[in-house]
Amino acid sequence: MRLSNQTLDQLPAGIERPTYDRSQLSAGIVHIGLGNFHRAHQSWYLHRLMQQGKAHDWAIIGAGVRPYDEQMRLKLKSQDCLTTLIELAPSGRAAEVVGAMIDYLPIVDGNGPLIACMAQPNIRIVALTVTEGGYYIDPATGQFDAAHPDIVHDAAHPDAPRTAFGAMIAALKIRRDNDIGPFTGQTCDNIQGNGDVLRSTIVSLAKLSDPDLAAWIDEHCSFPNSMVDCIVPATGDKELAIARELGIDDVAPVTHENFRQWVIEDKFCAGRPPWEDVGVTITELVHDYEKMKIRVLNAGHQVLANIGELLSVETISGCMAHPTIAALFDKVEQTEIAPYVKAVPGMTPDRYIELIAKRFANDAIYDTTRRVAFDGSSRHPGFVLPILRDAIAAGGSIQGLALVEALWARMCAATREDGSTIEANDPFWDQLIEAAERAKAEPASWLDQHHIYGDLAEHAAFRQAFAHWLDSIWQHGVKTTVEQYCAN
Repeated sequence: MRLSNQTLDQLPAGIERPTYDRSQLSAGIVHIGLGNFHRAHQSWYLHRLMQQGKAHDWAIIGAGVRPYDEQMRLKLKSQDCLTTLIELAPSGRAAEVVGAMIDYLPIVDGNGPLIACMAQPNIRIVALTVTEGGYYIDPATGQFDAAHPDIVHDAAHPDAPRTAFGAMIAALKIRRDNDIGPFTGQTCDNIQGNGDVLRSTIVSLAKLSDPDLAAWIDEHCSFPNSMVDCIVPATGDKELAIARELGIDDVAPVTHENFRQWVIEDKFCAGRPPWEDVGVTITELVHDYEKMKIRVLNAGHQVLANIGELLSVETISGCMAHPTIAALFDKVEQTEIAPYVKAVPGMTPDRYIELIAKRFANDAIYDTTRRVAFDGSSRHPGFVLPILRDAIAAGGSIQGLALVEALWARMCAATREDGSTIEANDPFWDQLIEAAERAKAEPASWLDQHHIYGDLAEHAAFRQAFAHWLDSIWQHGVKTTVEQYCAN
């Protein structure tokens, strides 16, 4: 059955669908970056509220700022912005059609339609999913990158910006000038202190063209920190086939695991939906939750993905079923990550590691090592290196984390152990390959990428451990090296 408003009542039995009248919804949120994660997470929570008869004035308008977003726009518009969510658990499948999104804005140079929409009084939240590397923050220093070409462009052309942040600033200028008031900027990305990072990017960019507007934004807008969690694979032929097997012709279905979590600070300057009514945790302890999740899950993903690529293990669940990779994951998590994670209400670090291991092992989820290994130049500085800094400061073991970095360096040589090619999988892939080639002869030279490692490159014990492990990987192979670490 082709998915649309007209066919909702004709979907196969057992597939949940909106019980609310979508024609009566009105927009309250613009979301920039309509990838799979947003549709399986924030959109789902809002849909659940709407199923309860709530938040009908908080519907989502989708948006993008890059030309490649147009493909997703056309797909979703062709089915009235509906999405089929397919939950994949070891025990079976369940499907649900969600309808919280009601439109997707045209994508044009200068972002005029997006700016105009965000300037409307009914829009009270502008949310984003732009990935970890998309906030124009130097990973080595944590400072705003004012020299990036996109930022230079937006500072010179504030009325026709290139970035989502420039568009938000242009809309906020209209709102201020017309006494409409601010909106909340809400990031749904895996960055520690994500709301603080969004505030820094917005205010720093605004200062370059309009310091008075920057001060107004900083004073009146809110940017709540949050932790978001749900494993959501990319959609390919396999996922499209699952939707068809369920009896739905959806051109952009989303598969996801049977777990979700969302933790948010209650800092919304223009109101918010009652998300706590559908299981969202509203708390001032967001940083503790996000540190636990980012360090155990997101850093744990990096522990698995690079060695998985090198050993030609296609999925994360396959990595967890591989004795050598699973042993590496368990030892690094228990000995070098858990000591730097605080307990949160109802969850200790040890129990959380057990939960994450179980979720990663869910073989119903086809989550590729390639997807998880993508953009290591952002993910390692964001997820792994902060733990390494804490371990160094505490005088703790760093051997496992140094090995994880060495495995990434080996992966960036762009070949697997079986000789097959690893295709480009990072925005800076060419530079990483060059660094990996140099590191074959001089292993520690990999750490001289100061935009990634910063002053960590000068730490003698880390430098020595890294060089030892990378040299061993090249001399003896990945499996033998990792087994040596796990045995000691």
